Amino acid sequence: MTRLSRTSVLGLRRSVPMIALALVFAACAGRTAPPRGLAAPPSSIDIQQLWIDPIDLESRDLFNGPGGAQLAPNPSARYEFLAVDNVGFSPGYTVRDDQGTEWNVKLGIEAQPEVVASRLLWALGYHQPATYLVTAWELTGKQSGAQGISRFRRESPNQKVTSEWSWYENPFEGTQPFKGLVVANLILNNWDWKTSNNKVYASADGRPHPQFYVVRDLGASLGKTSFPQFLKWTPLRMGKQGSRNHLDDFEAQGFIKDIDGDRITFDYKGINTRLVETVTVQDVVWTCRLMARLSDKQWDDAFRAAAYETAERQRFIAKLKSKVNQGLALARS
Repeated sequence: MTRLSRTSVLGLRRSVPMIALALVFAACAGRTAPPRGLAAPPSSIDIQQLWIDPIDLESRDLFNGPGGAQLAPNPSARYEFLAVDNVGFSPGYTVRDDQGTEWNVKLGIEAQPEVVASRLLWALGYHQPATYLVTAWELTGKQSGAQGISRFRRESPNQKVTSEWSWYENPFEGTQPFKGLVVANLILNNWDWKTSNNKVYASADGRPHPQFYVVRDLGASLGKTSFPQFLKWTPLRMGKQGSRNHLDDFEAQGFIKDIDGDRITFDYKGINTRLVETVTVQDVVWTCRLMARLSDKQWDDAFRAAAYETAERQRFIAKLKSKVNQGLALARS
């Protein structure tokens, strides 16, 4: 029997953890690929759990959003600290107002783009929770003090998160509204497509559907997508795919690079390439036709709701409209 030298044994011991680590990274990377199974036929799907045709799109209030003015947080109230929220990129809190309503609060750079993205997805017919921006407010209790720009998301006792759902395994794969949701996120340059950001809600508030699917935590939007190759096989790739809330970056990145038949090459750099590659010309046209129904006031209201200055609003909106027009041109060609 051949005996290993002491040096060989030490080398083997050192290599085992690295091999195991590489296998873990490879497994994580594999989860980004779409399943190869066929999607369920649309006739067997309750598509309204994901999307409801926005027949009133032109009259939707994009300043106050799906919760309306009546559910908005009171910026003058003192909010009781309940817990720290350390999950994700941005810090935050769970708080309670003086009416007993609980709110999930997000601080930092993601607060503004999340409000805009949530307003626009809701306008297109996708379910969204009541979400607002508060520019200044007071926190009491353990973490007391004055707070700055924050995203407030209302926690309703009649709507509870029951599970998460994946972009790659869900009941809506292959349907037009699902493909449109992918396109809408590409237009917004939202690159943080984690399963943990997608929630299934159970509703007991009289909705016609007992559950509905939501894409939440949309703050990694309105910047650029990027993908450092040296991070390709590491978990760090999930948080290093682009910038957030960066006007110059958003303006600099294109939308459609090339068309080959019904297939589109997007100006996209990220870990969800195989999902993006499933998008067709029809999917882009469908989504852009919805977005084209928004009035100038609705576009402006979505950004006013997030406290963007006038010049910033105009530049962001001009870029978004240029993407929409590029998508509409596909129908004409």
